[in-house]
Amino acid sequence: MKAPANRAQNQANPGASARGGAPLVIEALKPEQTFKHRVYVDLKRAITEMDLYGDKETIWLDERQLSERLGVSRTPVREALTMLENEGFVRPIPRRGIIVVKKTLREIVEMIEVWAALEGMAARRAATIAPRTEVAGLRTIFADFDASHQPADHLEAYSAANLVFHQTIIQLGGSRLIEDLTANLLLHVRGIRRITIGRAERIGGSIRDHMAIIAAIESGDADAAERLSREHTLGLAAYVEKHGGEFFA
Repeated sequence: MKAPANRAQNQANPGASARGGAPLVIEALKPEQTFKHRVYVDLKRAITEMDLYGDKETIWLDERQLSERLGVSRTPVREALTMLENEGFVRPIPRRGIIVVKKTLREIVEMIEVWAALEGMAARRAATIAPRTEVAGLRTIFADFDASHQPADHLEAYSAANLVFHQTIIQLGGSRLIEDLTANLLLHVRGIRRITIGRAERIGGSIRDHMAIIAAIESGDADAAERLSREHTLGLAAYVEKHGGEFFA
């Protein structure tokens, strides 16, 4: 699908609203949208889609340039940034600007541990309440990977599939509360998954773990689904705790 012109332009010139690090992809608002809410939603989406930990540079946001690219005044942009600050996504630096917040190694490990507990509960629920047709969709996420199409040889595609898999388990759990609790963790957990998935010592076990989790959910074994899902993500926490100096130096 061809990207809209303004999206393509934003991707080609990310520095217009974010200095350093990953690009911030945003689109102009439609006139009928409530400005403050739509600016908040669009900025939050753009931030959560960033590869936040793939680049060690500080990511700066410019209020004036954001307002120009969104096609609104600076007031709703300022209000939206305040909302994002309250949620821990951004932080103002006096006389310098606003940065996208990156967590410390200890904070990231704790976030992954919390995600492990929440996804484990979602997997348990999915094993008992999720429609079988939707559960079957979990296998299709990895349908493109086989002996001739190894994850290690297609890291970008596998990384994307990996993220879809974990988000789908959360959704299959059918709990709005779990979805809400994981929403603000997603930016950081996803960023760490992206930069660790290609490690040789992790990628081989990754897809095996996924298949075991899927089998447990398919068979309705709630105990196994919860345990396998939780242990899989706790494995990531342990790996990050051991090797995190490479990502957070």
